[in-house]
Amino acid sequence: MRILAIDPGFERMGIAIIDKTLKPKHLLVYSSCFKTSAKIPFHSRLTLIGQELENIIKKYKPEALAIEKLYFTTNQKTVMGVSEARGVMVYTASRNGLHIFEYTPPQIKIAVTGYGKSNKDAVMSMVPKLIDMKEKTNSDDELDAIAIGITCLACERFK
Repeated sequence: MRILAIDPGFERMGIAIIDKTLKPKHLLVYSSCFKTSAKIPFHSRLTLIGQELENIIKKYKPEALAIEKLYFTTNQKTVMGVSEARGVMVYTASRNGLHIFEYTPPQIKIAVTGYGKSNKDAVMSMVPKLIDMKEKTNSDDELDAIAIGITCLACERFK
């Protein structure tokens, strides 16, 4: 089973491709942080996100999308933009026949650290211990995407 895991955002989108293995650690095939510029119109940023996902899906051929559910913050403008970007992500994955799995931040924290109120540092320190990473990354967005993928592999039963 190959998972496309996404930490949604319209300025920065964390992306990870993870293969389920029979080994103790699953394999990180690819990870990246896709960025769009605030200098271009928002609708163009959404188009770029959709195009990037189309390219990744064609290249890596994942079977499922694991994506974080949004939670409300005090900045409604950011939440709305991320919601719209997330919609493009889910639509693109669904249009390409991927199974869709969504996880809340506490679910991700429980799957990765065992505690639903863990801080970000605890999650980030556990990710490399749970997955075979050929190259390490310091990008929070990539590590978040990897954590979401780990959550999917821990929670779902795949044939």
